[in-house]
Amino acid sequence: MSNEATPSEAAPDANASHGHNDGLTKLALAALGVVYGDIGTSPLYAVKECFAPGHGVEPTPGNVLGILSLIVWSLVLVIVVKYISFIMRADNRGEGGILALLALVTQRFDPGAKGSRATLSERAVVIALGLFGAALLYGDGVITPAISVLSAVEGLEVATSAFTKWVVPITLVILVGLFLVQRRGTGRIGSIFGPAMVVWFVAIGLLGIVSIAHYPAIIGAINPLHGVRFLVLHGMKAFLVLGSVVLAITGGEALYADMGHFGRVPIRVAWYAVAMPGLVLNYLGQGVVLLEGGAEAAKNPFYALAAGWTLYPMVVISTVATVIASQALISGAFSLTQQAVQLGYWPRVQIVHTSEEAAGQIYIPEINYGLMAACLALVLGFRSSSGLAAAYGIAVTGTMGITSVFFYAVARQRLGWSKLAAGSLVGLFLSIDLAFFLANVTKIEHGGWFPIVVALLMFTVMTTWRRGRAELSRMLVGATLELDLFMMDLDSLQPPRVAGTAVFMTPAQAGVPPVLLHHLKHNKMLHEQIVLLSIVTDDVPVVPPLQRVSVEKLEHGFWRVIAHYGFMQHPNTLLTLKRCGRFGLTVDPASTSFFLGRETLIMRGRTTMSRWRKVLFVFLSRNSRDAASFFGLPPNRVVELGMQIEI
Repeated sequence: MSNEATPSEAAPDANASHGHNDGLTKLALAALGVVYGDIGTSPLYAVKECFAPGHGVEPTPGNVLGILSLIVWSLVLVIVVKYISFIMRADNRGEGGILALLALVTQRFDPGAKGSRATLSERAVVIALGLFGAALLYGDGVITPAISVLSAVEGLEVATSAFTKWVVPITLVILVGLFLVQRRGTGRIGSIFGPAMVVWFVAIGLLGIVSIAHYPAIIGAINPLHGVRFLVLHGMKAFLVLGSVVLAITGGEALYADMGHFGRVPIRVAWYAVAMPGLVLNYLGQGVVLLEGGAEAAKNPFYALAAGWTLYPMVVISTVATVIASQALISGAFSLTQQAVQLGYWPRVQIVHTSEEAAGQIYIPEINYGLMAACLALVLGFRSSSGLAAAYGIAVTGTMGITSVFFYAVARQRLGWSKLAAGSLVGLFLSIDLAFFLANVTKIEHGGWFPIVVALLMFTVMTTWRRGRAELSRMLVGATLELDLFMMDLDSLQPPRVAGTAVFMTPAQAGVPPVLLHHLKHNKMLHEQIVLLSIVTDDVPVVPPLQRVSVEKLEHGFWRVIAHYGFMQHPNTLLTLKRCGRFGLTVDPASTSFFLGRETLIMRGRTTMSRWRKVLFVFLSRNSRDAASFFGLPPNRVVELGMQIEI
C-alpha cells in the first residue's frame, strides 16, 4: 500500500503561513471586510432597539449609562474574552466554526481514540447539538441581510418622511441585486471589502468622537457598575433589554468561523486596532445624542449622530457596509453547506468554484436562492428593522451556547485543562449565553419564532439525510462480497476481459461493491484493469497530500484506491487517479469508464426510520445532485447501473 506524496502541495497551517506570505496588514484589512461586517453594522440598530417603546425604558442619564455599559462589557466579555482569547484556541487544524468544532469533538468517539469512553447515546446528543447549532446559523444568515440593509435604508426616513414609502422597495431591490451577483463570485468585489469597512469604522468612530466632545462624561459608561446598577434597579425590564443588547455582539460566531481564512493574529489586530475602537466610540456617541435629544433621538440614535449634511453620505456608507455584512453571511452559508455535504449531513448540491486561486470562494445556487426568497419574505412581512429585531438574537445566542459547551470538551481533551479550570470558564461563558438566550425567548411570539422554524427545518433535513444515508450504507455494505471469495469466483469463471479501465465508485473500503457484481452479472465481462475507488471525508478541514491517497494492488488486474479529503475540500476524481501513476496504476481518461450505482428507493423496507422520515429522505435523494457531476466525472464516460433498495 502506498501513500500519495506531493510536497509542493502540502497544505500549510493557516495560522502560521498567512502572516509570512501575505503580510499581517493585508490579512487584517481583509478580515475587516469579512469577519467584522456583521458586528460592525450593529450600531445601526442595537441602541435603538434597547430604547424601543416596548421595553418601557426612558433615555434618562442613568438608563443611558447603564445600557451603554452593558453593550461595552458585552463586547469585552463575549468578543474579547470568550471568542478572541479562548474559543479561537479550539481550532480544527486551523479551521473554526460550529461544524469544524463538532468534527473535532466527535473524534473522541472513535473506537481508537485515546481515552474514548463515550457511549452511542452521548455521541448522538453531541451530534444533535452541533447540527442544531449549525441549523441556527442558517436562520442568522437569513435575518442579517434583511435587518442590516433595511436599517441602513431607513436613514432616508430621518431626512424626510417622503422617503418612508420607498424604504421597503429600495431594500428589496438592493437584496435582489446582492443575491443575483453571487454567481459571479466575491473575488472581483472582495478587494474593496476591507477598505470599505475601514471607511465605515473610521466614519462611525469620528461621528462618535464629535458627539462625545459635547459631553465627555459619557465615557463613564465604560464603568461596569453602571450596567450592574441598571440591572438591579430595573429587574425584569432590564432583563428584557438584554434581548436587544445582544444585537451588539451578533458577529461573534463569524470571528470563529472565519479563523481559518485569515488566522488568529490578523483577526485580533483588526479588532483591537480598528473595529473595537470604532464601535465603542460610536455607541458612546449615540449615548450623548440620547441624553440631548431624549425620546425623539431614541427613534434612530445612529442617524441622529449624522444630522445635517453628513446624513446622506452616511446612508450611502451604511448601505455599502450592510451589503458587505450580508455578503459575509451569505458566503458563510455557502461554506457551511459545503462542510455539511462533505461530512454527510446534507444532500449533494451544485458547488461552483468562482475563483481559480481561492478554493474557499464557492457559490451554491440552491442555497443562494433559498436565502433570497426568505430574506425578501422577511422584509415584506416585518417591513421595519424594529420588527426584524424581534426575530434576531435567538439564533445567535443558541449557537453561542452550544459553542461554549463544545469548548469545554476541547479544553479537557486537547488543551489539557482540569475540570475545575474548564468548568469555571465555561460556566462564566454559559451564564452570559443563557442570560442573552432567555431574554430573547420572550420575543418568540413577536417574530423570534422565525429563526427557530428555519433552524428546525434545516435540522430535520440534516438529521434525516444523515440517518437515511447511514441506513442505505448499511444495506450496501451488507450486499458487498468478500474480496477473497470474489477472486476465487474469477479463477473459476474467467470472464472475458476487454481493453481499458473500469472505475467503480464505492463507499465501502473493503469487499466488492454491488455495482461491480451487477455489472459482471449482466454484461458477462470485465475490463483489463479494475479500480475500486472510495472517497472518504475525514473529520478535519484539509487532508495533506502526503496522507491523501492510498493505492493497493490486488489480483487479476484489480486495484483499490482510497482517497481521503477534508470537509473543506472538494473531491477531484480525475486528478486523484492521475496521481496514482507514480504507484504503478496508470489510468487513461480516454479509455476509462466510470461505473456508479443509482439507487431507486422503495418505502417497503423494515428500517426503523419513521414513515415521514422515509418520505423526506426519498425526496431529498431524488433531488440531490447526481454523483457523476458532484465528483467531476466526464458525462460521456459514466455508466449508471440501477438498483432497487427497500428502506
